[in-house]
Amino acid sequence: MPLLKRGKASLSSSSLSRVLVHMETDSEESPFSSSSSSEGEEEEDGRVSDDEDEGNDEEAVEGEEEDRAKKRKAPITISLKKVCKVCKGTGHEAGFKGATYIDCPRKPCFLCKRPGHTTMSCPHRVATEHGVIPAARRNTDTSLDYIFKRQLKAKIPMIKPTFVIPDQLDCGIIRFHSRRVTCLEFHPTRNNVLLSGDKKGQLGIWDYGKLHEKTVYGSIHSCIVNNMKFNLENDGLLYTSSSDGTVRCTDLETGTSFFLLDLNPEGWNGPATWRMLYGMDINVEKGLLLVADNFGYLYLVDGRLKTRIAGPIVIHKKGSKVVGLHCNPVQPDIFLSCGNDHFARIWDARRLEAESSLASLAHGRVVNSAYFSPLTGNKILTTSQDNRIRVWDSIFGNLESPSREIVHSHDFNRHLTPFRAEWDPKDPSESLAVIGRYISENYDGVALHPIDFIDMSTGKLVAEVMNTDITTISPVTKLHPRDDVLASGSSRSLFIWKRRGGQCPEQRLLEAKSKKIVGRVEKKSSGKLNGESDDDFNHSSKEKKLKAKNLDGKYLSGQTKAKP
Repeated sequence: MPLLKRGKASLSSSSLSRVLVHMETDSEESPFSSSSSSEGEEEEDGRVSDDEDEGNDEEAVEGEEEDRAKKRKAPITISLKKVCKVCKGTGHEAGFKGATYIDCPRKPCFLCKRPGHTTMSCPHRVATEHGVIPAARRNTDTSLDYIFKRQLKAKIPMIKPTFVIPDQLDCGIIRFHSRRVTCLEFHPTRNNVLLSGDKKGQLGIWDYGKLHEKTVYGSIHSCIVNNMKFNLENDGLLYTSSSDGTVRCTDLETGTSFFLLDLNPEGWNGPATWRMLYGMDINVEKGLLLVADNFGYLYLVDGRLKTRIAGPIVIHKKGSKVVGLHCNPVQPDIFLSCGNDHFARIWDARRLEAESSLASLAHGRVVNSAYFSPLTGNKILTTSQDNRIRVWDSIFGNLESPSREIVHSHDFNRHLTPFRAEWDPKDPSESLAVIGRYISENYDGVALHPIDFIDMSTGKLVAEVMNTDITTISPVTKLHPRDDVLASGSSRSLFIWKRRGGQCPEQRLLEAKSKKIVGRVEKKSSGKLNGESDDDFNHSSKEKKLKAKNLDGKYLSGQTKAKP
């Protein structure tokens, strides 16, 4: 009975009655106990039957036992032990409970990966600049330093300007894609046009200036769109790379596309031979596409000739995924690569050979992204899965260790697009970067996942952008190259953030009458946009329905909340 008293609070009346029935059945004397079996072997007159009769009787008894055992229901067992989601051990619980993350006592802090404290009391949670030491001033007189000071450093102002943060939700589209958003890109000439790719291989085009002008092309790729780059000579053409192993060029007006590269011409022959393309960038001087696959190889594609001109070339450990490529904005022949072998590497495209990298930057875990600074190309910014953002202040200096390591929450398990810290292309000081946050925070009883703006020169958190109606994670972020605008992809939805108070009152009043956040987009092109659920939602179906109803009701009426 003590067991029943402990489990009664978590059981329904019907379940409890079933447990009582089975316990009473088990407590009764079994008809096939040892005493009844021995009595069955004897005849009524006390004589023992011959061997043949004994065999028949035993077979008959065994048959009756099997028949009754089939009819008997299996007893219900109740386990009241706590099971940890992190280490799978018993006796304790760990993981997220609402906005609170409970650490496993057998593991170090989930945020900084160091023992001695919990995630809730981690000093890096309160101050991202905790433990960050600025790099020492370099005092050398090499020729590379002289060239940097004369040609590159002149572009950086002596006085650090004030950061401009787009912190107010302006508009958005709920469930624009049928699967989670994987990449974003602003149009190079049309300021209000945002392009997005998703896990299903679809390509979305949204004019957020007119809000309702949106299109989805559903037949571009067969699976995840990992990168998008515009043609340098014709901004109506878009290059995309995908996990289906292809690079395609798409006409944004018609939605027609053609292959530039197909690494799986024979189709699916198993995971051991299937090649997926992740990293992609364009050499602006030569007009070459650089793409890398999941086996550590690099390929060079000429967009004008529509053919591959070089590759495969091993740039990372064989069998490891190359997840990112980025060409230097000042010298495009110099490019960065990063991958699952825990390294980011610097290469010279003019002498590409295996193990010929100019430098190898070691990391603790998988490197999600690596970028040169947008103006001078002198700095390097990387995001690693070990909850670290690393900064190298000069590519001419010692690259064995980073100038700074900033602890930030972006280590996730699965079902999310990887987090990537990206520079603000408009910041002349080359120090502001944006990245989404994984661990939720409790804001007035609501669990939110902010978008963080971090000063990479000090590690200080400049701003955290959030909205109380957006409770999902925003791993995909993109800053506009010309306007003070931030685009974010949260699950299947897109949102546009603008600077709070950055417009005159008349313009804000005019836009308030027309701007709102709309619901699901209708199909305008080939491709099927059904309501299939994505795998990056970890809420129950009831919570999803309530949240969708809440979002649609508030957004359609234009009533949005912003955290001051």
